[in-house]
Amino acid sequence: MALSDLPVAGAAEEEAEDEALARGAALEAFGESVEIRALLGRLRVVHGERAAREVAEERFRVIMDKYQEQPHLLDPHLEWMMNLLLDMVRDKTSPTALVHLAFKFLYIITKVRGYKVFLRLFPHEVADVQPVLDMFSGQNPTDHETWETRYMLLLWLSMTCLIPFDFSRFDGNLLTQPEETRVSTMDRILRIAQAYLAVSDKARDAAAVLVSRFITRPDVRQRKMAGFLDWSLCTLARSSFQTMEGVIAMDGTLQALAQIFKHGKREDCLPYASTVLRSLDGCRLSESNQTLLRKLGVKLVQRLGLTFLRPKVATWRYQRGCRSLAANLQLSAQDQSEQKPLEVPPDSDEDYDIPDGVESVIEQLLVGLKDKDTVVRWSAAKGIGRMAGRLPRVLADDVVGSVLDCFSFQETDKAWHGGCLALAELGRRGLLLPSRLKEVVAVILKALTYEEKRGACSVGANVRDAACYVCWAFARAYEPQELRPFVTSIASALVISAVFDRDVNCRRAASAAFQENVGRQGTFPHGIDIVTTADYFAVGNRANCFLVISVFIAGFPEYTRPMIDHLVAMKICHWDGDVRELSAKALHNLAQLAPEYSAAQVLPGLLSMALSSDLHTRHGAILACAEVTYALFKLAVQRDRPVTDYLEENVVQGLRQIHQQLWERQLYRGLGGELMRQAGSATAVVTGVSGHILIMYRSTMAAAVCWGSHPFCVKLLALCKEEIKKSKDIQKLLSSIAVLCGMVQFCGDVRKKVLLQLALLLCHPFPVIRKATASRVYEMVLTYSDVVAADVLDEVMAVLSDTAWDAALPVVREQRNRLCDLLGVPRPQLVSKPGAC
Repeated sequence: MALSDLPVAGAAEEEAEDEALARGAALEAFGESVEIRALLGRLRVVHGERAAREVAEERFRVIMDKYQEQPHLLDPHLEWMMNLLLDMVRDKTSPTALVHLAFKFLYIITKVRGYKVFLRLFPHEVADVQPVLDMFSGQNPTDHETWETRYMLLLWLSMTCLIPFDFSRFDGNLLTQPEETRVSTMDRILRIAQAYLAVSDKARDAAAVLVSRFITRPDVRQRKMAGFLDWSLCTLARSSFQTMEGVIAMDGTLQALAQIFKHGKREDCLPYASTVLRSLDGCRLSESNQTLLRKLGVKLVQRLGLTFLRPKVATWRYQRGCRSLAANLQLSAQDQSEQKPLEVPPDSDEDYDIPDGVESVIEQLLVGLKDKDTVVRWSAAKGIGRMAGRLPRVLADDVVGSVLDCFSFQETDKAWHGGCLALAELGRRGLLLPSRLKEVVAVILKALTYEEKRGACSVGANVRDAACYVCWAFARAYEPQELRPFVTSIASALVISAVFDRDVNCRRAASAAFQENVGRQGTFPHGIDIVTTADYFAVGNRANCFLVISVFIAGFPEYTRPMIDHLVAMKICHWDGDVRELSAKALHNLAQLAPEYSAAQVLPGLLSMALSSDLHTRHGAILACAEVTYALFKLAVQRDRPVTDYLEENVVQGLRQIHQQLWERQLYRGLGGELMRQAGSATAVVTGVSGHILIMYRSTMAAAVCWGSHPFCVKLLALCKEEIKKSKDIQKLLSSIAVLCGMVQFCGDVRKKVLLQLALLLCHPFPVIRKATASRVYEMVLTYSDVVAADVLDEVMAVLSDTAWDAALPVVREQRNRLCDLLGVPRPQLVSKPGAC
């Protein structure tokens, strides 16, 4: 049996996500429109009955959730659904319970479709402002059962703020009575927004949207913007992120400020940007353990930075001439080679005065790239890309250099991940000029194989995934002639990640990036053949990648050696035992495609690793030595050549000494001894190199060992008894039964002692052990005819097969003693101490 045909622990079992094929949404239209219309029409009837109301709500939720992945299918039906529900809200005779139920249904639709799309459908005429404001008078911000009502009312109010009339026209004469003044519409809206920015439910998010629409109105900006910003900064100053109330207040305020600086005009927000930035620095949000606060802080910082810089499209950015995939595929390789590189125009705004706050903003964004949470790093990366697009060329290049500093091995995996995200953002925006590609590609190739051991596992999967995103972005951003010097290295790295990465999401990301490069660049060697083989579904099974797809791709000479080198350098010493075993098997397959290289370069390197001080390296290297040697031996047999044509004498000698050196260094003992014994037994295949010598003496050796007085069998029995003495390990006991049944081949006293030991196991306290022993002994009697005399053979077989060995011990003991008499073995005697009989 070939060593590579042996089962690998864990490799034969597909991962949970690999067993089920990923199925995309296959819906073509909103098929439940009739049912939904009838369901909404019954709300006036069922709202008073709790059971019927809950059934209707659950049914509506189930139908809507089906369209989470294809929410655009709801677009033709959103308007009539909203109108049906708002009719109930506007009806003065509608009970309060019906109004809350209608808003709950509106929220479910908003959740599926997204509030930005659904918001535009709200009625926003002049006549809608006062009714919506009046509805807030009956709301209780602390009622957690009706938060959907307040959330939808705030969104509706934010839409009514878009009416092109001054809010003062709604007020008329505010002096209704002498010495009594009504609150203006503008103040009412502002008070509502401020109140709901501090609530603990989702209405806080809608309040931030309301603020952004309200404060940025021309009439409100002149009167209320400065006051609201002062209130917001005071709220941030007196709130602490160490208390729950402080976190809620800061969250709502930061959301509101970020929305204002996003939707407000630059000239309106610029006078306040420096003040807000200084106040934000004083909050020290980077020290908070609240992910959302740090994310909002980074988001607000980048919005402030964009406010400092004039909005413009950088004239110096790299622009790919043709971004059409269809047009790119029509170009032949000759046409692409004849295209001239695009020249980057000089920056016309080099003398542009950069505000002082920009440096602080970029510094905070660079720190955000190293944050411990992905959402913060992702927000910082997008901020870096947006800011660099408004900077002069020299300053933007300095930002790129600072991002590249994240790829130091002194940095953590968080910095590497943030750096990859930032490079992808810069690349897809054309802000990474071709002159920087050499440095960038070098660090991305390292990131594609980045992995660090942490305790019993490792980190780095997110870094490798982000590096694949960078390669995907580069495929879309650059002309083929710009990436041509790096095609070989990028293609090999992506293939290696798609085939040999431990994590399925990284393999699929690398496959997608490789496919994008094949389509956009058209210069990857054998790209179409590889894409059709290593597609999204094919790379889902790790064993299939290591043992099948790798062989196909390694058949192309451009990828053979890089794949072999990666296995030897990165995967043979991997912390995961399954990966090491799969890598050894993969080397077995690939060695036959490059036998000379494997014999001259790979095997000597593996032999030097076989005695490493690191357990994982030692284990993987020994397994790989066995696999590569056996692969070369099989290849020599197929080609009718001596194996010495591939293996030099010093390599053969090194293989023979592995076991002896491990024994002398006592590496078969201790915590790693089990792995070393497994690997040492695997190297037995190397005896195929000189196996003919063993065959000559096999019969003589076997005859000598089978004598009962030989020390081998005596010591083996003693060791076996010592291992199972007082043991409760079922697996160990079951293994010992198999060993003992095999030892009955020895003659003399050893056989009687083995039968006595088996008799003891027939009365073991564990029923499963008794049954397994009886079954094994039955097979043993059939296999070895000289163990039982012919005149009692039938009776022995009847006792073994007819006895219920899982019955009570007194019953079993009687049958066991009868069996001992038939076999000529003394009956075991009961002792006072508890234990096996």
